[in-house]
Amino acid sequence: MMDFRRGRKREDPEINLIPFIDVLLVVLIFLMVSTTYSKFTELQITLPTAEAEKQAQKPFEINVTVDAKGNYTVNNTPVAFTSVAGLAQDMKTAARTPDGQVVASPVVIVNADQFAMHQMVINVLEAARVAGYDKLTFAAQTGTGK
Repeated sequence: MMDFRRGRKREDPEINLIPFIDVLLVVLIFLMVSTTYSKFTELQITLPTAEAEKQAQKPFEINVTVDAKGNYTVNNTPVAFTSVAGLAQDMKTAARTPDGQVVASPVVIVNADQFAMHQMVINVLEAARVAGYDKLTFAAQTGTGK
């Protein structure tokens, strides 16, 4: 047999890891010496809170009901409508607590039937203005018709 290879036989390359390990140790020692470590048990975080004022009591309400037949009711007591001033006086009478004290600013709830005439609701609004009540809310009821 003939050997056509030139020169001498090549040896396998040798990888020397000792210089690589020396460099890694130097970097590790540098990091250990130059880094400061501190121990935190926990991070102090102040979370936002929301609080609302609690109402001491439910506001005093005057419930004025208007039906499709033209009847007014103040706090479930039927009232004969003669004038706006008379309705205002009935509302002022209803603004008394059971022990006789007058409530300064009650909430007037206008509870009207859907078939009630608009003028009747306007009469209640005008009576509330005459009585000096500025807190109004409205409720609508479905009626049975005229």
